[in-house]
Amino acid sequence: MAHLLRILVLLMIIGIYLTFAQALMWLDIGYSHIQLAIPAYLYCIFAQAFVMFYFIGTSRLVNNVWDALHSEANIHELFEVPPGDLEPYIKSTRRFVEQSTRSKRQTIPWTMLMLILGMAAFLLGGAHDTGLVEKTTHVGLVYGFLATATIGFFRQWYYLGKTHILLRKIKALYEIPDDSM
Repeated sequence: MAHLLRILVLLMIIGIYLTFAQALMWLDIGYSHIQLAIPAYLYCIFAQAFVMFYFIGTSRLVNNVWDALHSEANIHELFEVPPGDLEPYIKSTRRFVEQSTRSKRQTIPWTMLMLILGMAAFLLGGAHDTGLVEKTTHVGLVYGFLATATIGFFRQWYYLGKTHILLRKIKALYEIPDDSM
């Protein structure tokens, strides 16, 4: 799943920069930057929603394992026959909870900021076309959106890899099938 999400965010950043390059007239692909901005931003929403729910879902899975590990009633969800010493499992799972929480905290704010700045830049681009705001207002928001999208892209790329490895480790530790969440 992380590999698919990496492809989604890579296509997103390419679309955003293609739109930016067209707006600055660095290249000409036969469409105006306005015609490119509409699908690029809609795709940005699509990709960021998937990324956000991946990190939220991963964190939720790890927290559910943590809760089941600390509940005698739910311990049988993790083990057919619970081991006598749960300390190694508790230690590993505590580290997994910290890692999944960190991944979520390092990516979700960039996702939200990216969506908000992209929406504002998109709407004020329309307002600029109708003469309601200055061009500098729209351009300033676009630069903010580009900076946020770039930083968010690299953070998401990094933490998608880390979270993918985390999921592999926790599923291997508790013998959870790969296709379940």
